[in-house]
Amino acid sequence: MSGDVASEDFQSCVRREFPALARKTYLDSACIGVASVRSVRAVTDLVQGMQYCNAESGTAMHGGLNEIRAAARPTAARLIGAEPGDIALVESTTHGLKIAVESLPLDAGDQVLMPDLEFIQMGLTWRQLEDRGITVRTVPHDEAGHVTVDAVRALLTSNVRVLALSSIQWTNGFRADLAALSELCRHHGVWLVVDAAQHLGALPLNVRRTPVDILMCGGHKWLCSPFGTGFMYLSPKIRPRLRRPVAGFFAAKPPARTWGEAFLRTDITPLQDYEFSDDAHAWETGGTGNYAGAVGLSAALSLILELRPERIEVHIGMLTEILAEGLDRLGVGIVSPRESRHRSGIVTFSTGRAPSDIALMRALLTAGVAVSVRYTSGVGGIRVSCHYYNTLTDLDLLLTTVQAWQHRPHSPQRPVSRPELTGARSAVAQVARQRALIDALDDDLMGLITARGGVSRGIRVSRLEGAMSRTDLAREREIVERFHHRLGQDGTRLALELLRMCKGDT
Repeated sequence: MSGDVASEDFQSCVRREFPALARKTYLDSACIGVASVRSVRAVTDLVQGMQYCNAESGTAMHGGLNEIRAAARPTAARLIGAEPGDIALVESTTHGLKIAVESLPLDAGDQVLMPDLEFIQMGLTWRQLEDRGITVRTVPHDEAGHVTVDAVRALLTSNVRVLALSSIQWTNGFRADLAALSELCRHHGVWLVVDAAQHLGALPLNVRRTPVDILMCGGHKWLCSPFGTGFMYLSPKIRPRLRRPVAGFFAAKPPARTWGEAFLRTDITPLQDYEFSDDAHAWETGGTGNYAGAVGLSAALSLILELRPERIEVHIGMLTEILAEGLDRLGVGIVSPRESRHRSGIVTFSTGRAPSDIALMRALLTAGVAVSVRYTSGVGGIRVSCHYYNTLTDLDLLLTTVQAWQHRPHSPQRPVSRPELTGARSAVAQVARQRALIDALDDDLMGLITARGGVSRGIRVSRLEGAMSRTDLAREREIVERFHHRLGQDGTRLALELLRMCKGDT
């Protein structure tokens, strides 16, 4: 699917892109997002192109792959209101954070501030600077699980050089007042480094309206991209002041129009001086990249842009509000912020005891509701991630399962089973999801038939060039027998039809 969906039903578009969700209720995007149909196809098409060597040479293929990978930068830039030159492609949020740590010009005696609710990697990465005399201090959360601007301000001293934080916290979904923190950091000359892994894809963020120095985001959560890819924003105002921790040759300017042409020159040496770009991609690894991941990321981002981040935010806001109201009716304690300016796609609730939270999570998993349990610094519980592919039916099942768990007998019992969805609305929604899966499978079948025809035509050309007969009857019988063995008489008819459609060029 491509094109703008402004005039198209939001949920119809989403159902076609995520047919797998017809089979389960997935509310765990804060851990791993579900890959869209277009993202999977983009990766498949790229890999198949390499399988069939769709280039005249390895050099041509490599150059084409670099161009395909580079196409992800402007798409990522559009998502956050940046310029393509401000974007570096990274392996993950951790990779981007490591580049930030190594690039910032910090000296012994400098201090880094970070909230005490942060993901483990945030602390682990910055503490690796302690052997250089750089210390890390935590900003405490308040009783509501908030990390306030006043709490950050109270810890600012002349030695604080960096404020590093997640714009949305991973355990309770607290959304930081990034605009106020940005202004505070600019006023005090503090670098602002933002982990947006739990933010982008669910809620809008524009670096023109809310300036940050460095931002990184892995693709496999709310962006719904394949693993091993993400992007990093480096403000053009700070890049001249940053170190370059990695200097692969793809980050340098080729001494010709392309590196392929440069390799043809006889004067190339490994020790000559190469000029590096001033763009953010100079902070990338600079070697052979994750091309499949980049093309998948680009496709995933294109879907978010077509659905429009503002529209996604409204949809997620509706889901989280309804979920919070349902949990209130059940008397369950909500850990996540209730104020709209601090809410996100994460709603965390708790029974009040960690063992009970884990038991309820397992009941939800048994009922087919994917959620997680997460804690940091004593804050957390059962984490529910409401994304743009989730529906009211998903919330109905979650709430019904929570209610059943609350009223369970104290004696041993069978695990909570998935309640039957009743009512016309639930039935219609289920049929629509299953039809979306059929549509996706049909698209895959048609794509495979088209690819089969292309390979068959190549075989025909090769046979004609080799002065062989146009058709190999023994080969055709082998194909028909294989289909018959797997599918019976229907398989025989299907094989004959495929041979006819491909003109018998086996």
